[in-house]
Amino acid sequence: MASRRGPMEDQPEEYLLEEQVGHLLRRAYQRHLALFQGIMGEDGPTSMQFATLHTLWRRGPLSQNLLGRMLAMDPPTVKGVVARLMARGLVVRERDPADARLLRVALTPAALAALPGWVERARAVTAATLAPLAREDVARLGAILRRLG
Repeated sequence: MASRRGPMEDQPEEYLLEEQVGHLLRRAYQRHLALFQGIMGEDGPTSMQFATLHTLWRRGPLSQNLLGRMLAMDPPTVKGVVARLMARGLVVRERDPADARLLRVALTPAALAALPGWVERARAVTAATLAPLAREDVARLGAILRRLG
């Protein structure tokens, strides 16, 4: 038989979802993603695509497995991100010269040409995301998030 309890019965009154860290982080991240999409534009990469491209730009070709671990992406997610970037002509998979069993993900010339502009847009995203905070709060937030991660 279904319960006829009211919406607040059996729930601790001191628990307010709107004040929970996970909820607050999710809301802040949703705001950041909206800013990211708006500033990068429809032709730009998604945030995960940008993270992938930037990591390859800084580190050079990497195995898909290592790339996923570096970016905290599970294997199906990194596989999908790489597939979408390949479809856009921004990355290729190539055999590792030291171990032909391994496939590495590498940037294409199109990605190399686009990345400087996307990095500038990413800087603008960061500035817009942090705009409501005072400079000292920005530094504190960064330190706190690094400790949580």
